[in-house]
Amino acid sequence: MNVLLIGGGGREHALAWALAGSPLLTKLFIAPGNPGTATCGTNVAIANDDIAALIAFARANAIDLVIPGPEAPLVAGIADACAEAGIACCGPTKAAAQLEGSKAFTKTICDQAGIPTAAWARFDDADAAIAYIQAQGAPIVVKADGLAAGKGVVVAATVDEAIAAVTAMMTQGSLGTAGQTLVIEECMVGTEMSVFALCDGTNAIPLGAARDHKRVGDNDTGPNTGGMGAISPPPEATPAMIERVMATIIRPALFAMADADTPFRGILFAGLMLTESGPRLIEFNARLGDPETQALIPRMKGDLLAALLAACDGELAAFDLRWHDVATVGIVMAARGYPGTVLKGTDIRGLDRAAALPGIRVFHAGTKQDGDHIVADGGRVLTIVGTGPDLASARARAYEGVALIDWPEGFCRSDIGK
Repeated sequence: MNVLLIGGGGREHALAWALAGSPLLTKLFIAPGNPGTATCGTNVAIANDDIAALIAFARANAIDLVIPGPEAPLVAGIADACAEAGIACCGPTKAAAQLEGSKAFTKTICDQAGIPTAAWARFDDADAAIAYIQAQGAPIVVKADGLAAGKGVVVAATVDEAIAAVTAMMTQGSLGTAGQTLVIEECMVGTEMSVFALCDGTNAIPLGAARDHKRVGDNDTGPNTGGMGAISPPPEATPAMIERVMATIIRPALFAMADADTPFRGILFAGLMLTESGPRLIEFNARLGDPETQALIPRMKGDLLAALLAACDGELAAFDLRWHDVATVGIVMAARGYPGTVLKGTDIRGLDRAAALPGIRVFHAGTKQDGDHIVADGGRVLTIVGTGPDLASARARAYEGVALIDWPEGFCRSDIGK
């Protein structure tokens, strides 16, 4: 079968690598892709949110299945457009993607379904939001309702910090329309974990667990980023814990979405806080995470393409996805200056040496082919994933791979998975 994978980051390289190994695959296209995905299929120069061009390409190339990687095409309605064109798409409709596109929508679903989450309130007025913060005190969490590329959440340690976040988002428009409505919620305490589930509108099966490291610096210092590394599985991800999350968070959300006539098909990403009272939902996303995907995919024993097809066909109730009994640690290498302004065009050497190590996968994200050279072309540029029988050995292997990459203008955290 012919498959179109949408996206061009490290997540999509990992997905492309897994899809390329499926016996069901005939041709794999990636739009827009990167130099890493080009080794797995054919890159297509179409932006991931250009819905009309993506559908036109799918029609012209007899695409049997569209797989959206990032959130932008989902929120823009790629699944709806595919349905109109008669093309299967493993992703939620625009209405169902509100689980990621609107924090207030998700909170309402949680209330309706009895999903454990933080106490919250919704605001369209800055003065009312500030008054609420002053009454509640700190710490407190301020969230932009819409998509903000990972920059829409402020965990405020003080009232003044929370008020400054409200002012920046609502009054100064720092996040555009995404920050014109806010969700303000209690600050939960515990350990974070991400659990992924593959859904067919009625049924859901676990798709692994991971933990990412958001802060740019060692020991969780500095500003938040899109993710500086990930481990899988986290020590807390026992079979009993995963089943508890499925029973109290994933399945209730699936039932509530079906009841609202917006059935969710695709990958549901539950960002969790493991509190003293049990797992509580921080937020939902409507796709796999990055860099969590890079850590998850090497652990997958089953056929990812077959699983995604089963989700599209409503057949997950009878589907079993197997996993290797190993641990993985993914290290993100970023360009100097990230998450601020970064220097592009710098040479990256040693990629083949690192990839040749047993138990190592090198996934491209912000890279570009420049003649015979691979050069940096973004903030998060590579993810080096080590695999081992436990997290300690996987971590050691991952940093062995990092050490073989010659890129003076790049950096990474030294404590991922420590």
